[in-house]
Formats: sequence, structure tokens, C-alpha cells
Amino acid sequence: MNIWGMTQEELQTVLTPFRIPSFRAKQILHAMYQEHRTDFNEMTNLPKGLRAQLSETLAIERPSVLALRKSADGKTAKFLFEFSDGATVESVLMRQPYGNSICVSTQDGCNMGCAFCASTLHGLSRNLTRGEILAEAYAIDEFLQEQGEKIDTCVLIGTGEPLMNYENVVGFLRLMHEKETFGMSYRSFTLSTSGIVPGILRLAEEGLPISLSISLHAPSQELREKIMPIARKYALSDVIAAAKFYAEKTGRRVTYEYILIDGVNDRLEEARELVRLVSGQLANVNLIPLNPVVESGLKRPSQESIQAFSAYLSKHHIPVTVRKEMGTDINAACGQLRNAYREAR
Repeated sequence: MNIWGMTQEELQTVLTPFRIPSFRAKQILHAMYQEHRTDFNEMTNLPKGLRAQLSETLAIERPSVLALRKSADGKTAKFLFEFSDGATVESVLMRQPYGNSICVSTQDGCNMGCAFCASTLHGLSRNLTRGEILAEAYAIDEFLQEQGEKIDTCVLIGTGEPLMNYENVVGFLRLMHEKETFGMSYRSFTLSTSGIVPGILRLAEEGLPISLSISLHAPSQELREKIMPIARKYALSDVIAAAKFYAEKTGRRVTYEYILIDGVNDRLEEARELVRLVSGQLANVNLIPLNPVVESGLKRPSQESIQAFSAYLSKHHIPVTVRKEMGTDINAACGQLRNAYREAR
């Protein structure tokens, strides 16, 4: 049985049939999460006989690192992980002015079908467990520790739709918050969703003050359906209503992510519609110039179009940022490295 990703209560339950005192669970978790031990024989805080007993019945399994790419400027690193069943996911480290941010995946693949995204090209294989998502963070943390650094913030915006793996994602957030693991403030997390309305409403009631990002990418129902198939299930009006509810319930500003695609959604006509859509909300817009995926045939807009779109929103009092691109020389966009590995395999 793999105990990686368990809470203290869960591990105590596992140890009960072996007549191992419950306080040992805390010692094991400390060695596993704080000391980064993956071999019971290295847990010198445990009696030698117990170490042998645990090694025979339990395991601490974490993924292997298939690839690690570092950008030329040293600000971005991309990890490709493989789990014991062959599932592969990507995670990214981004050194930002405000600290080290990591981007983790929540599913092996994705079935949202967004026209601009590489993650969805091969569909969804399976959900990741909370322990598997946690393992992504730990691997990057160990990489940073070697350089005397640490993780400051975490975004769930990698491969997969987090709210379609709700229980494991919330379990991951709670684990990362525990003192025995990272002890990270919930305010250090951002969850990005393509607009799974029931999940947004449910998350608002969790009492977790995490930031929410909505992958909007179009200011009208018709256009959104063309580039995001999930829009046919969850109408734009319902997504906006859910975002407003989340902001009101949590007091946290919602970010609307908007990928700018040449000739598709980057005209001033769309900018005007977007202003009408988000005005008056506790929200901001993050513009993302498209990182082209060859298979999609979609193109990145010109710098002039990007600046004009951003200027129009700003002029009409919509808080707006243009995402700073990082890691373009290492295929840091979601799904690109994973797809290259799958095709080579």
C-alpha cells in the first residue's frame, strides 16, 4: 500500500491492524514530508524492527522525473513526471518577481477540448490522486532546496480541469496547508477552471480563501462555444454568475483569463463586449497572447493588436494585465512536453 499523500488520521487507521502505536503515524509523516524520506530504513526516528516491518507491507511511491528542461534565462524549469502506471504529467517552476511559483497538473490529459490547448490533444487518461498532485510540488521543492530556495505560490492551471477532479484537488489544497507538509497559506493558491459551474459554487462554500481564475477566452456565448466545447454545457451567463458568487462569498478577486487569438477574439469588437461583460465586478482580466499549438492552426496576434486590446480595457476601467511569457524556449505551455514524449514513445 502506498502511503504517500495520506493524512495522519488515515495512516493511523492503516497502522492499527499491525498493532503499531498511533503516535508512530506522526513520526512517519514527519520523516516522509519534512525530511523527504521515501525509504523506511532511512527513518532513524523509528525502531529498527519497525522499519523492517513497514518495508514489508507499505510503500512510499512518488513519480520519476522523465525530463527536466531549464530556460536559458534561468527563470523557468519544466518537469515531466511519470507515475508507476505510465501516466505522465507536466509541472512548471516560474521564478517571478514576487517569488517562486509552481504550476501543477491535476489530470493525466484533459477532455475539455479547447481549440487552442495542447493538453487536450490526446484526451483524458485519468484523474490524479491528491498524493500524486502533492508529489509534483515535492519534486519541485527538492529542486529548489538544492539552490537554497522555496516555493512561494502554487497555481492549479497545468494539464487537466481541476474542478472535474474536485475531491482530489481540494484534498491536495488541504494537505499543502498542513504544517506537517508545506504549511502554505490558502491565499498562496490559485485554481484555474474552464467554467465548471457546479464546482465553482461548491468551492465557494469550502471556506478556503484561494484565488479563482476563470478561463473565459471569449466575451459571447456563440464565440466561446466555438473555441471551448464546455461552453455548450455551462452557459457564459451562468459562469459569470458563479464567478460573482465566488467573489462575494470569499471576498477574493476573480481573474478572467483571456487568450488572445489572431482573427478570432482579438478585435476591438470583442474588447467592447468584454467590458460590458465584466464591468462592476470584483475581478480583473489577464490577457494571454496565444502560444501556438501546431495542430490547432491558430495564430498569435500582432503586438499592436495585443496593446490595442489591453489599452481599450484599461481605458474603460477594467483592471488588466498582459501575461509575461516565460519558458517559450522549453515548450513551457501546458501539454507540449508531454505530447512530445507520448509521440516519441
